[in-house]
Amino acid sequence: MSQTLLFSLTAMFFLLAFGGVAFAVSGSGGRAQKRVAAVGRRNIKGAPVRNASDANHQKRKNVTALLKDLEKQQAEHKKRPNLRRRIEQAGLTITVRTYWIMSGVLAFFVFAALYISHQPSFVFLSMPFTVGFVVPRLVLSFLKKRREKLFTENFAGAIDAIVRSIKSGLPTNEALKLIAREMPQPVSGEFALLVESVKVGVSMDQALKRMYERMPTPEVAFFGIVMTVQQKSGGNLSEALGNLASVLRDRKRLEGKIKAMSSEAKASAAIIGSLPPAVGTLVWLSTPAYIETLFTTHTGNLMIAGCAIWMSCGIFVMKKMINFKH
Repeated sequence: MSQTLLFSLTAMFFLLAFGGVAFAVSGSGGRAQKRVAAVGRRNIKGAPVRNASDANHQKRKNVTALLKDLEKQQAEHKKRPNLRRRIEQAGLTITVRTYWIMSGVLAFFVFAALYISHQPSFVFLSMPFTVGFVVPRLVLSFLKKRREKLFTENFAGAIDAIVRSIKSGLPTNEALKLIAREMPQPVSGEFALLVESVKVGVSMDQALKRMYERMPTPEVAFFGIVMTVQQKSGGNLSEALGNLASVLRDRKRLEGKIKAMSSEAKASAAIIGSLPPAVGTLVWLSTPAYIETLFTTHTGNLMIAGCAIWMSCGIFVMKKMINFKH
């Protein structure tokens, strides 16, 4: 009897264990399928989020790489440009060969005039070099600064015109063509070269780099950054350019305020720098014999050279003191 009862209990335990295993397998399979389906739905729902996150991450990487490239480009442009680039920045169309020919002809005429007038030796040797080598470079620097000033004065208006054109529905290239047609020089010329470069197959990034090489101003650098970032990373171009126009106007107002605050120091520096040559000229006109020794003796020539060197150093120091970066 006890053996029969033990056998019955054992059989019942085996049946219960087998049924539990079967139920667990069948139930876990359903739950596993449900869990797989739920995870799949979560993956499907979370895919746009991850895609958006990846897109933002890629955009940040693109912007960072672009800014590093622009910093490297600006560091290279801080170096002194070659003569061909300076001629281009001054707005001239002559070649480097023509520039040197004109400089040589000018130096020759000065040399001939000094030879005919029997000037002292130091004047005879220094003036042709000064006129033929230094003066043309000063002229290039003056023309470059004047051209950059004219460009900066009209650049904010050009940016506003681009913003209005884009908001009205025009493509970016058509807006740039409008600036090339309607704005005064040198803004129209620079944008015309930009449009022509893009038309012949040059990328917008490279065309903007060439524009900055021809017009190395902070305003053009800002414009290139905005256009390149928008092209590579997307965004609202009209809003970005509108903010840029506001920044350019603020810079212009700041420049005017700096000029007003530093005008007294600049006037003082101009008066102090012009006193020695002005007094020397007046003494020469009133009593030539009193100052003639400076030009007719070796000691006088050395004194004039020393005075010129020290005056140049003083003028350079005063210029650095009254020029403010903004």
